[in-house]
Amino acid sequence: MATPPPIDWFPLRLSLQVASAATLLSLVAGLGLAWLIANRNFRGKELLDALTTLPLALPPTVLGYFLLVTLGRNSWLGRACEALTGAPLVFTWKAAVIASTLHAVPLLFKSSRSALESVDLACERAARSLGGSEWRVFWHVSLPMARRQILAATALAFARSLGDFGATLMIAGDIPGRTQTAAIAIFDAVESGNTLAARSMVLVISATTALIVFAANRLERRRGTARR
Repeated sequence: MATPPPIDWFPLRLSLQVASAATLLSLVAGLGLAWLIANRNFRGKELLDALTTLPLALPPTVLGYFLLVTLGRNSWLGRACEALTGAPLVFTWKAAVIASTLHAVPLLFKSSRSALESVDLACERAARSLGGSEWRVFWHVSLPMARRQILAATALAFARSLGDFGATLMIAGDIPGRTQTAAIAIFDAVESGNTLAARSMVLVISATTALIVFAANRLERRRGTARR
C-alpha cells in the first residue's frame, strides 16, 4: 500500500499571511472611503460608492483579468511597479494580497459606512463645538461608537481574504512554494487525487472560518443588545 505524500502546510501559512495583509489594507481603505461617503457631499459620490462596491458583483475571474491587464508587465502601472521594486508584481504573493484586498474592501466599506451613518450626530456636533477637529471627532467619538460593527466586518473580510480563489489564481498564479494559497492547493489536491491533503486543508479552513464568523456574529449581537 502506497504511503500518501506528506501534507504541505505552506499554502495555509501563505493564506494567513495574505489575509492578514489584505485585511489591514482593506481596513484602512474601507474606513477612509466610508468616512468620506458618510460625511461629505461631492460630485461623483454615488459613482465612487458604486465603483467601490463593484468587486462584490463582478465574477472573480473578471476581476482577476482586470488586475492582470492593469498590473501586468505590458501596462504602465506594472512597469512602474517593476521599476520601483526591481521585479514584476504579477505572479507573486503581493499580487495575491492585492486580489484579496479588492474583494475585502467592499465588505468593510459597506459595513463601516452603515456604522458611521448610524452614529448619533448630536455627539459629533458636541465634540466639534468643544473644538475637536474632524480627526479627533472621528477617532474619539465616531469610531468608538461604531467599533463593534466595524470589527465584525473586519473579521468577515479576513475570512473572505483567506478563501479567495479566482482573482488570486488569475494574477498570482499557482506556483507551489511561492504563490499557492490554501484555496488553490485544495483544488490541486482534488485534481491530483490527494484526498488526505484536500480533506485536511478543508477542515482547517472550515474550522478557522467558522470561528471567525462566530466571533463576528457575537460582535453584532452585542451591538444589538447595547442599542436596546
